[in-house]
Amino acid sequence: MTNQPVVTLSELKYTWPNAQQAILDIPALTIEQGEHVFIKGPSGCGKSTLLSLLTGINECQQGRIEILGTDLSQLSARQRDKFRADNIGYIFQQFNLLPYLNVVDNVVLPCQFSTQRQTKLTDTPSNTARLLLERLHLSPDLLDKPVVELSIGQQQRVAAARALMGSPRIVIADEPTSALDHDNRTAFIELLMEQANQAQSTLIFVSHDPTLEPLFNRSINLRDLNQAGAAQ
Repeated sequence: MTNQPVVTLSELKYTWPNAQQAILDIPALTIEQGEHVFIKGPSGCGKSTLLSLLTGINECQQGRIEILGTDLSQLSARQRDKFRADNIGYIFQQFNLLPYLNVVDNVVLPCQFSTQRQTKLTDTPSNTARLLLERLHLSPDLLDKPVVELSIGQQQRVAAARALMGSPRIVIADEPTSALDHDNRTAFIELLMEQANQAQSTLIFVSHDPTLEPLFNRSINLRDLNQAGAAQ
């Protein structure tokens, strides 16, 4: 692996439509290959907005975002979707699971959208999904049920397993342990760290849980980094 930065932001500004002021104003940020970064800050300081820009879900209005050496502003919406599918495992705060699919079918989705991630598997997508879900303490009798029949905490673990499928180069997690009890939170963090280390993935983790911060090799307080933060 080279030491090329995985994330490079410069002069980034973002304002939501119809808003009077920017939600984000970040002069510079660099995240290196393999770093495990914990991002904290009060509600409303722009954490989820930052993640949506890093993944190309929202477009940067001012400044530059480079992910894995690719300038996201040079990609079309379709190209950004493909880039995200190939390179980024994203645990959404709202999970974004497909309600009409069962648990395993939700977890294997990344491999249907990305040949690149499927080729990294050492077993079938289904078997890999079941192993990840077992590691996350999800009962085997739930794996073929529609995902809507699961509790919120169980759905959160399904979303986590989906993000880890195919060893993406970057794993981005938005409050991924908010609905988990202590034991399941511990299992989740251990699996996340293990998978990230095995794949030499970069981990970008947003949380309000201060007990998790010491597990990461770098911590960023977005309120300090974000020049717009004083107005939030």
